[in-house]
Amino acid sequence: MSGNAELRRLVMFQGVLLVVLLLALSNAPVGDAIWLNVPPTGTKCVSEEIQSNVVVLSDYVVVSDDHGHVPTISAKVTSPYGNNLHHKENVTHGQFAFTTQEAGNYLACFWTDSHTRGAGEVSVNIEWKTGIAAKDWESVARKEKIEGVELELRKLEGAVEAIHENLLYLRDREAEMRTTSENTNARVAWFSIMSLGICIVVSGSQIWYLKRYFQKKKLI
Repeated sequence: MSGNAELRRLVMFQGVLLVVLLLALSNAPVGDAIWLNVPPTGTKCVSEEIQSNVVVLSDYVVVSDDHGHVPTISAKVTSPYGNNLHHKENVTHGQFAFTTQEAGNYLACFWTDSHTRGAGEVSVNIEWKTGIAAKDWESVARKEKIEGVELELRKLEGAVEAIHENLLYLRDREAEMRTTSENTNARVAWFSIMSLGICIVVSGSQIWYLKRYFQKKKLI
């Protein structure tokens, strides 16, 4: 009897844990909504550090109270190595999608067009999705014929995989930073030793020169 009671408690605990995880997943944000106030002159940028092989989706739109005249903007997205991933001019809305080829900071910059400058700041709403949030789960559900709890479990599995990949990426970055720090410390130590050696040699040379000078002058 005690064994059956332990089994029931274990099943209940797993069920509660599953419900909590599903609720957490359903309440988790599926993307980042960003508001930018682009100045009349100059550029306003947003950036995000993303690892390689990650899908990025974004939609941006100019928000204006004057529906009769909506200002236009230009947008440009670049990779960490400076490659141009998206570039549009004289638009009120747009979207871009790409899969990252290298890890680093991806930069999205916006500025007002020349014929709309002087009209004040322009508000731009950006919906930025990466990784698991950018996946089309409706297509996955239709293709694999899953729904309900099974679909939520698939989302949860994807979120766990994304978290695991991020942890591995952070571990690699931490190892790179530790290696760089150790190399820097070693170079600083050698530089300090060399500086100390040069100071000793210079001091010895000065003492030798002064001693010879005083001997020539017969002061010692």
